[in-house]
Amino acid sequence: MNTTIPTVIFWAGLFLVVYAYLGYGLVLYLLVQVKRVFARPVIPVPDYCPDVTFIVCAFNEEECMAQKITNSLALDYPPERIRFFFVTDGSNDRTADIVRNYSFPESVNREWFHEPERRGKIGAFQRVMPFVQSPVVISTDANTLVNREAVRNIVRHFSDPAIGAVAGEKRILSGKKAGAGSAGEGIYWKYESMLKKWDAELWSVIGAAGELFAFRTDLYEHVPPDTLVEDFYLTMRIARKGYRVQYEPDACAVETSSASVAEEMKRKVRIAAGGLQAVVRLAPLLNIFRYGVLSFQYVSHRVLRWTLAPLFLPVLLIVNVILAGQGAFFYRVFLAGQLLFYAAALAGYLLERKELKVKAFFVPYYFCLMNYAMYAGFFRLVRGRQSVLWERAKRA
Repeated sequence: MNTTIPTVIFWAGLFLVVYAYLGYGLVLYLLVQVKRVFARPVIPVPDYCPDVTFIVCAFNEEECMAQKITNSLALDYPPERIRFFFVTDGSNDRTADIVRNYSFPESVNREWFHEPERRGKIGAFQRVMPFVQSPVVISTDANTLVNREAVRNIVRHFSDPAIGAVAGEKRILSGKKAGAGSAGEGIYWKYESMLKKWDAELWSVIGAAGELFAFRTDLYEHVPPDTLVEDFYLTMRIARKGYRVQYEPDACAVETSSASVAEEMKRKVRIAAGGLQAVVRLAPLLNIFRYGVLSFQYVSHRVLRWTLAPLFLPVLLIVNVILAGQGAFFYRVFLAGQLLFYAAALAGYLLERKELKVKAFFVPYYFCLMNYAMYAGFFRLVRGRQSVLWERAKRA
């Protein structure tokens, strides 16, 4: 049997998968080291304090809404320069009542917005944007808590006119007894945070997470109402205009991990569907001759993970079986390694169902979970079954 085609597919697939998940991090690190030698970093003005609108969109968050308000009011920022928008559209629990009845100090400049109709987070967010009068908008989720210095640390970057948006750091709070899903989520976001830090240093963060991000008001563009990952899409549109998206690790949004693997899957599938939707809508960013470094980062950090890398995982296993059957020692060893990895993932799944915690299986299990979500998200997207009114995942 001619093994040329399976061999080419194997090595191409192996390169793609390794590069998408690990190789890009190494390449990015090396490029940043080179840049540090030749480029002088731009130091933001520490006392830069523009007017800010702090927007919190909440849907049925009665369990944490009061805590979120208290956390927001404790931010270390001049009270005359920050205005709070609390948006509770569609909530049919006590969320709206909590905001309406909260004992706000007289000095707090705030607005409460509520409509009974639910149109998703993007619908609620865009409904209140016309009321924004400040040059900077900061958005955060209701189920996260931010550190006191978050606003100061974010807005100082806007002293540089080249910065169009700033991404805060997402941190997952999980206990020592966390299961595979929650522990894997925490490990994933630590790795993502490191990549975002290097991305920003090289050129730009590739999309911000909705838990905490900011942008210049005059760069805001209306987002299609069916957009599934509006935070990513919005900030990438700003980057497409030539502005950089900066990263601020000292502005963090902390949230607890998902209550279970099933709850985490809800998030992963809808994010996967949204990521694939974004790849289509941001197709011009694939033109590296026009967008240069931004295209390189976008394809390497996001597009490959959302498209070719998950696609090649089963292909890599199949062609490895074919090549191992030809008797080559390397392919037999590699096949054994693949089978061992997937066996560890299966063991992680089975142990999770029995509520047994074995950390050695967390990473392979979560890795497989993420890539399965890409397939599920794809089919949900093409069938038109993923709505912006997605079900909120329960948190631990």
